[in-house]
Amino acid sequence: MIENIGKKRLLKIYFDTDDKCQNIPVWEYILAEAKKYNLAGVTVYKSISGLGSNSEVHTSNIWALSQTLPLVVEIIDDAGKISDFINHISSDIKEALIVQSDVEVSLIRN
Repeated sequence: MIENIGKKRLLKIYFDTDDKCQNIPVWEYILAEAKKYNLAGVTVYKSISGLGSNSEVHTSNIWALSQTLPLVVEIIDDAGKISDFINHISSDIKEALIVQSDVEVSLIRN
């Protein structure tokens, strides 16, 4: 059965694996703060390759001693909660790209 949840806001936050916030990886900080805000859906994606805002290629390479790879945190919730969350984390994160879009959400339950 498909249950229509309705209109929600999709937030994507792009940054690098080596970015830190309050001495922890940015993705851990965002995940912990999202839990405090009781946001409905949060997923962290690790990319194998990407092109950053400075046109520098970030890629997985077995010969590299350290790798800077792109990460994306994706969050889906009500527009107001997303807006409040962005305002909350924005002063702590040094650099990130934020993308928002309105989405229609459905849930499959059988």
